[in-house]
Amino acid sequence: MHRNAGPRLVSLATTALVMLAPFAGARAADPAEEAAARLEALKRQLAEQTRRLDELKRSLAEQEASLSTLRRAVAEQDLAAQRGAGDTAPAGAQMAQAQTSAPAPVGQAPEKSESAPKVAPIFEQPGVLTPRGKYSLEPSLQYAYSSSNRIALIGYTVIPAIVIGLIDVRETKRNTFIGAFTGRYGVTNRFEIEGKVPYVYRSDTAVGREFLEGASFNSVIFDADGHGVGDVEATARYQFNDGGATSPYFVGSLRFKSRTGKDPFEVTTAKSLLGFRSDFVQTELPTGSGFYSLQPALTVLYPADPAVFFGSVSYIHSFKRNNVVRSTDEGPEEIGSVAPAGIWGFNFGMGLALSEKASFSIGYDHSSVGKTEINGLTAPDAVRVQLGTLLLGYSYRLDAKRTINVSLGAGLTTDTPDVTLTFRMPFSL
Repeated sequence: MHRNAGPRLVSLATTALVMLAPFAGARAADPAEEAAARLEALKRQLAEQTRRLDELKRSLAEQEASLSTLRRAVAEQDLAAQRGAGDTAPAGAQMAQAQTSAPAPVGQAPEKSESAPKVAPIFEQPGVLTPRGKYSLEPSLQYAYSSSNRIALIGYTVIPAIVIGLIDVRETKRNTFIGAFTGRYGVTNRFEIEGKVPYVYRSDTAVGREFLEGASFNSVIFDADGHGVGDVEATARYQFNDGGATSPYFVGSLRFKSRTGKDPFEVTTAKSLLGFRSDFVQTELPTGSGFYSLQPALTVLYPADPAVFFGSVSYIHSFKRNNVVRSTDEGPEEIGSVAPAGIWGFNFGMGLALSEKASFSIGYDHSSVGKTEINGLTAPDAVRVQLGTLLLGYSYRLDAKRTINVSLGAGLTTDTPDVTLTFRMPFSL
């Protein structure tokens, strides 16, 4: 029995090894397969996370766009509450207020602001437009005073202090009142049209004497005045962008001025008047310029809490007139063609709120007037004129629809009126 047991045990061991051989191979391959499976799982997980990240980015972009839309809606509604509410300030304080006010809760309409405009108007170019479908009316009264002392040499000098000829000494005092009625209509929230009808009253007092002709007390005092409808104007304005609390607003405008007023060639001019020899003297003063003109302009408003900075550039082109005839006391006098020079202008300033109802502005306005041409040639006595004015403005809101605006201008150059005082009371309908 013992002799047969050995071979059986060897046979059983061999059989066991043959049967377990595949399992031993499988166990040796387990680590590689597991690594590949884990790598595949990580790839799937990375792809899933990348997909989720892309979805989050799209959702964030949508939320930012929605937030931007809500902010613009709040700003537009706040601005609409101010537009046409009696303020025609060129400084856009309402815009700054709309951008700096706290946003309303989502799903609720923002409350309309009843606070005063932050800037008092001092220039003719407004920046805040009338809202769509609304009307704004503005009666105004402007007073200007200017004086000049003039010494004109009529002759020539042979040596210093020796004059051959006459000297015309003249002192002129001029008072001008302009009452105007302005109406504005908002075609859209970014586009408005305006019409202005002025009534002009002017009075001049001139004191003249021919130097070396008669005694010093033989001065001649000459008074002249004129009144009537001035040059009617029509203007269109458009706001180019939305702007914001940290970005400027741009408003363009185009103004057309007619010649409905009595022009300088229609009033009678005295060719020979005792005491005034240097040029002709108008016995009646005109109420208009006598030329059609166009004025494009660009206004920039920049809110910088608590102030608002503003400014504009403009150019006035007056159209040439042909066959011009001047009325004189000796009969009509033919002049020919007259082409007024262009006028470049710019202004800038700053507005500041003093309280919920009051605001203050300060600014500077400048115009450069070129030389007029007559019959294609520069007029012999034509010179470039510089007009500079320092302006202060004050505004007080009476209620949600009415505002009182006062501005004071001081002339800084010789040809600018000494004092300009303007009252406005805009109100909305």
